Amino acid sequence: MLETIAVILVILWLLGFITSYTMGGFIHILLVIAVVAILLRVIRGQRL
Repeated sequence: MLETIAVILVILWLLGFITSYTMGGFIHILLVIAVVAILLRVIRGQRL
């Protein structure tokens, strides 16, 4: 579930750069939160 959300956020983030349309800093904040959550899982030793 977490990986799915992270992938969706990355895709939306990239689309925001490509189309020059973003939701302000909101999508960037969500992307950072998703990356941090995945890094925490990796550091704890859980598989993705």
